[in-house]
Amino acid sequence: MSTRVHPDVETVLLTQEDIQSIVTRLGAQISQDYVGKNPLIITVLRGAFVFTADLLRAVTVPCSVDFMAVSSYGDGVKSSGVVRIVKDLDTKVEGRHIIIAEDILDSGLTLSYLIGLLKARNPASVEIVAFAVKDIPGKSASVDPRYVGTHVPNEFIVGYGLDYAERYRNLPYVGILKPEVYS
Repeated sequence: MSTRVHPDVETVLLTQEDIQSIVTRLGAQISQDYVGKNPLIITVLRGAFVFTADLLRAVTVPCSVDFMAVSSYGDGVKSSGVVRIVKDLDTKVEGRHIIIAEDILDSGLTLSYLIGLLKARNPASVEIVAFAVKDIPGKSASVDPRYVGTHVPNEFIVGYGLDYAERYRNLPYVGILKPEVYS
């Protein structure tokens, strides 16, 4: 399928077909691992909502979904390091098998904070499904996701829910944003 590339995108990393293949594989892995467990998939808003919607359709076992919004970026391109809970869960997690759905994992600081917060609520388990893990030379993320869709370079990635200043989320592919757009 041919898709017009947005003029602010330097390179397309993942096509719609690539994305579908990744999500199908992740859904199959989760379905196999959670037979009889009815996991609660927690979506980290806003970026992960597109990925989670597709993932839910790929998971074949009964599951639930809830949403959390956390902020550590503000309007910038670098994390401030301060995590704020903008929207908390509506579902009680005690005794539940939790899967946190994340769009992209870079430093993992926000996710590490979120994991600690959720573990304090006594779930049966907490795992992470990350659509993409950013490969940052000389640095490893502070969390280790159980399910990894793909690895991407240490660039500013947009599309498929990922944004820059609330733009580009609706691109049907994942691409590298041109540096002149955000610098």
